Amino acid sequence: MHAEGLLVRGGELKIKEMEVQCYLFVLLGSTLFVDKSRDRLRPTINLFLKDHRRLTDYAWGAGAPAYLYRQLGVATRAGSKGLCGCLTLLQAWIYEYFPLFRPSQLPQSPDAPRASSWISPRFPGGDEARQRLARYRQLLDELSADDVTWTPYGRDGHTDIPRSLYTGPIRFSDIAEGYDSSCCLRQFGYRQIIPGAMTVPHDQYRPASGSSYIVFWDPWVNQLWDNVAARRLDLDFSSRSCEHPSEIVEEYVDWFLTRSHPRITHPTDGEPQPRPLLVHQVSYDFLLLFQI
Repeated sequence: MHAEGLLVRGGELKIKEMEVQCYLFVLLGSTLFVDKSRDRLRPTINLFLKDHRRLTDYAWGAGAPAYLYRQLGVATRAGSKGLCGCLTLLQAWIYEYFPLFRPSQLPQSPDAPRASSWISPRFPGGDEARQRLARYRQLLDELSADDVTWTPYGRDGHTDIPRSLYTGPIRFSDIAEGYDSSCCLRQFGYRQIIPGAMTVPHDQYRPASGSSYIVFWDPWVNQLWDNVAARRLDLDFSSRSCEHPSEIVEEYVDWFLTRSHPRITHPTDGEPQPRPLLVHQVSYDFLLLFQI
């Protein structure tokens, strides 16, 4: 974020700091940290905007997914309606990894934001929307390993961005969510193994309504992000590179099926599917589906 460019032009002050702070407040609140209040914004965003010289010190690339992960968790509640957070990030992630759902794409320069290349599809309504939803669910149920682009950013992205191998909680303000890079080894071109134990919350309250969704972490968790070297996954120690990035260890599928729904559509005949383990039995395993 380049606040200096807004404040100084040709050596003369062009915009007051308060105006810049208001602009960034609206920008962040309407893009990275969107909620369901329509024309209202989270006041906690202002805590990070008091000193524009420190804007680049904050890990916005971790804060936005942390906030999005929390909203994905809230959206799983039975009484919750809709989804918020940075949905542009979620959509771009889907388009990169799942070619079956990609819209048309425009050519762009390598320096342009990747998400800006996708042409937003038309959103139908009524019966057409319900038919499209049913079709998407069918495609997801029929998805195979060959239908996934496992390494859309190449096999060496983690060497350019070492923090992508970080394992531990990621945060935005009072929100913290677990992130475990060992859950998504295939995006680094490595064979997927069964992940080890994750750092889990001390306590949580996740009611069906989703209105009072609270997660409590121990205070020492705040120190993990500052110790990247100790929290960085060693790929060569944990796994091994593979020719095809969809490769997994033999026990992985059995482990995964006890922690996730194997199908989206409800089975209408045959033997009932086993129920996945509950959240309190396997904390935060639902994040395996949304690692970015």
